[in-house]
Amino acid sequence: MNHDHDHRHHDQPHHDRPHRDEHRDDPHRDGPHHDGPHHPDRAHGGGRPQPSPDADVAPRPPKQEQEDATTEVAEVAPGILRTQLPISMPGLGHVNCYVLEDERGVAVVDPGLPGDESWDHLVDRLGRAGFAVTDVHTVVVTHSHPDHFGGASRLHHEADAEIVTHQTFRTLFDLAETNDHEDSEQLDLNSADDRLAAMERYFAQPSPWGGRRAGPSPEFLERMRSAGGGAGSFFATPRPTAPLVDGQTIKLARREWVAMHTPGHTYDHLCLYDPEFGVVLTGDHVLPSITPHISGLTPHADPLAMFFESLRRMEQIDDVSVALPAHGHPFTDLGGRAEHIIEHHEERLDIIRRASHDLPDGTVADFMRVLFKERSWGEMAESETYAHLEHLRELGEMTRRDDRGIARYAAAG
Repeated sequence: MNHDHDHRHHDQPHHDRPHRDEHRDDPHRDGPHHDGPHHPDRAHGGGRPQPSPDADVAPRPPKQEQEDATTEVAEVAPGILRTQLPISMPGLGHVNCYVLEDERGVAVVDPGLPGDESWDHLVDRLGRAGFAVTDVHTVVVTHSHPDHFGGASRLHHEADAEIVTHQTFRTLFDLAETNDHEDSEQLDLNSADDRLAAMERYFAQPSPWGGRRAGPSPEFLERMRSAGGGAGSFFATPRPTAPLVDGQTIKLARREWVAMHTPGHTYDHLCLYDPEFGVVLTGDHVLPSITPHISGLTPHADPLAMFFESLRRMEQIDDVSVALPAHGHPFTDLGGRAEHIIEHHEERLDIIRRASHDLPDGTVADFMRVLFKERSWGEMAESETYAHLEHLRELGEMTRRDDRGIARYAAAG
């Protein structure tokens, strides 16, 4: 396939070890909000952050993951082009959509948000790389958040592209439907009304730690309702056609890639490892300068423990030439960055351990206020706090009791 080389250059990966995030107590800087549909009016507790009282203090430069998308197409590894699609979510300004070239055409990784606007950007980036939508034979979706799976169903519909995910792939809409008492086989999966009704019932359920979930804003629900239910619409969540299991191989960019199941950020998270050139597609599992959100809204007992184990797998890959994240720039020290993320969460666990002496019967909200700044208080911060408390409970360091539907925690012993 011919390429438009005028739009490409070599993007050298960053060789410096990433700096630690100094704003560890702010989930909107430490990790993108991926728990569910984005609702900007709730991103900072319903209001804009107040200006610093010290007007002479220069604002912090944006982190890599917050940078706006550009139209640049850059070769970041043999046969792999990095393109960027715009998104607007807390802590994020773009998603990297990688284009992997081979004799059949291209595979794309994480094709952006649902909707016509993001689709137009995807078509533009493919064109700048010298390809058309019909050249896409495979879509790899690293995990079940909308900024990663958005264009997958439409690429399958328009180009007959395979949709590759981990075999446990489930979107929020799938979870909302399966939590219903209705027969999910009778639901029209792309019906806007059915999906909205299922999602509203899902968010009406109490959180695992007690209390009502915030859910998406009325404005967001109305925008989704008006989007309709066609194959290319917001509601067309992907149905994988080629699910992978851990250790399975897939041929992309003229070489074999090994599937790595990396639960933590989501249970269905998939990384791909190329042993020939030492390339790892890390998705949101390991990002260069922010840490992914770890949600407590999961049926699994200890998502933080799963995340730690998945991060240690990254440390064990000793021949990495470049890590290609879903947000931010390519980087080289994958093991070092994975270690930093583990340290970040260990520090949060230590904060909870120390706080438990002053909170002998604390709720999740009580501990959240210790971990996070006030501007970040809310369901997202509570969810991450809950995941850390449950991890300590699984370790036998905390106890939990139910107080009229509200979980309360105390140090064990």
